[in-house]
Amino acid sequence: MTVEFISVGTEILLGNIVNTNAAYLSEQCAALGLSCYHQCVVGDNEDRLERAVRQALSRSDILILSGGLGPTKDDLTKEVVAKVFGKDLYEDAHTRERIESYFKRVRSGQVTPNNWKQAMVPEGAKVVDNHNGTAPGLIIEENGKIAILLPGPPNEIKPMFERDIAPYLNRLQPEGLYSKMVKICSIGESKAETMVADLMDAQTNPTIAPYAKTGEVHFRVTAKASDEEEAEKLFAPLMDELFSRFGDKIYTTREEVTLEAAIVSLLEEQKMTMTTAESCTGGLLAGRIMNVAGASNVYKEGYITYSNDAKERILGVKRETLMQYGAVSRQTAEEMARGVANVAGADASLSVTGIAGPGGGTSDKPVGLVYVGCYVKGHVRVEEFHFTGNRDKNREFAVARALTLLREELIGRK
Repeated sequence: MTVEFISVGTEILLGNIVNTNAAYLSEQCAALGLSCYHQCVVGDNEDRLERAVRQALSRSDILILSGGLGPTKDDLTKEVVAKVFGKDLYEDAHTRERIESYFKRVRSGQVTPNNWKQAMVPEGAKVVDNHNGTAPGLIIEENGKIAILLPGPPNEIKPMFERDIAPYLNRLQPEGLYSKMVKICSIGESKAETMVADLMDAQTNPTIAPYAKTGEVHFRVTAKASDEEEAEKLFAPLMDELFSRFGDKIYTTREEVTLEAAIVSLLEEQKMTMTTAESCTGGLLAGRIMNVAGASNVYKEGYITYSNDAKERILGVKRETLMQYGAVSRQTAEEMARGVANVAGADASLSVTGIAGPGGGTSDKPVGLVYVGCYVKGHVRVEEFHFTGNRDKNREFAVARALTLLREELIGRK
């Protein structure tokens, strides 16, 4: 079955908000085995929305609309869809009761008159209760076509979809898509793709698709199956083959696990602590680590030592090192890594020093030159990198390489 998405709201067209709903719905419907070939954004305009709805229904089995179900005059989704399906609106007593209850619970019982607009539903529609807001979801089935109307706020659409809409769609499309994300570091995108080229050429079910990430390579392995148990049986031979080819360069096969989360787990497993000393990355590296829930169990403290004085005063980098080799050098990165581990009393550390750009480069030390130092239990390894992006990209790649370097050193200790 085919599904199409229409996101409703002038604020999306103007760039006032990011359309995260479309990405979420696309991912969820793909996992349910539905095919999506079109999606669009329409402002709060009755004529344009009506044309978009009619066009979508002419080419897709299922239409999912998000937004435009609120209490104001420019919330037109329900009215337009009812018009297209030839349905009158009536007040649903159950929804009115839920709106009244919501206002008593959350807003001291003051229901403004325009909120009763949300209790009006098309004839014959299935009402989907909203447990996080006032606008209910709606499902309209007519002549082999289905329209699903969902509220716009992400904290309302996501729980509603997972609780009610996904099971409904799954009954329509019992054979779903199941996937695993194989995440790899310590290897480049081109090499990684070459290593699986034969698997991609011969793929049927499951399939494998590469996704380049900053400093990483991800492979999404997807199987079409009637249930999760069947999917796992289909996955097994391909997963075994990927592990035989990439080995410990695979740091996870779980979608939600990030590289920094995998590193925090390794540190916990080895009962080690860590710290960071950053120059050109200015705290981005520490931020990645601190984004992990539970990072406080392993991350002690961190330092942004942008100036030479800070490197010398806080980390103990020798003045002679800075004078002879410069702040951006292998020698400084090593002393930063040792120094910060000593200051923080940590088992492991990462240091980053480089020229992110756009200025500051020379013929000897061009923009994009970065040194990353990694200290683990007295041993220091320093790597030199030459990045070719803009300032933001150079800093992002430096962080990714630093995390990868620490993981390599921790894996080497196992």
